[in-house]
Amino acid sequence: MGPDAYRVAGIAEAITALGHTVTDLGNLAPEAVKTTKHENEAVYKLEENIGWTKTLAKAAKKEAPNGMPIFLGGDHALSLGSVSGMAAYAKSADKPFFVLWLDAHSDIHTPNTTDSGNLHGTPVGYITGRQGGFEAFPELEAVVSSENVCMIGLRSVDPAEHATLKEMNVELADMRRIDESGIRAPLAIFLERVEEAGGILHVSLDVDFLDPSIGPAVGTTVPGGATAREAHLAMEMLCDSGVVCSLDLVELNPFLDDRGKTASLMVDLTASLLGRRVFDRPTRSHA
Repeated sequence: MGPDAYRVAGIAEAITALGHTVTDLGNLAPEAVKTTKHENEAVYKLEENIGWTKTLAKAAKKEAPNGMPIFLGGDHALSLGSVSGMAAYAKSADKPFFVLWLDAHSDIHTPNTTDSGNLHGTPVGYITGRQGGFEAFPELEAVVSSENVCMIGLRSVDPAEHATLKEMNVELADMRRIDESGIRAPLAIFLERVEEAGGILHVSLDVDFLDPSIGPAVGTTVPGGATAREAHLAMEMLCDSGVVCSLDLVELNPFLDDRGKTASLMVDLTASLLGRRVFDRPTRSHA
């Protein structure tokens, strides 16, 4: 129900009000997939996730030359397909590819290391070419270098992920770093790297990047997330950089929302990324 909640919250109208055009391709469907049971018995809905990965990767690569794809969800497993497809597009366009992961979690597990079995914890592991249980997934056309990934907003990382991150060159800015130096500093450093490389950037924005007090509509809430102002500043900086090529809006569960305020905030953040400025904010009432 996540994609339709964004539509009800006026995402198309917010984007067109900024002078852009919108083509809504509708809700996609996963390819039919048959595979054997995974060796990790906890892995949940393997065939469905592989099917979605195939569908979304193809859609990303096809639509990227036509504008800026925005992928609406839904489970963060969506990024298995959206990011791998955008990476394939970047390779075909001969452009360096970078990923900004705005999330409370690092999502760098593999199907073999996940205890929960939920594959929304594996997208970064998949796109960076980690081994360990991805054999049934589509072979990556382009592996994303771990040093081209920046994670901002981390505050819930399990021991296995922590050990993996220590071995990789992912740029990290957890909430303590943001508390100490603000969100601008780490993001500015990363964006400067993207610009100097002449690269393009995929942004994956998880609802749980936000503090639950302002973004309750997610099943994986972690206290102490980004404020509305911090999130808007990040989006405005991304807009100013001119390097963003695609966007995920994920983990929105409208059944957990409070009168649609999370969906509305995510739409407002999208508008900030696409050009709305601080003094243009609409007044919203949730009474």
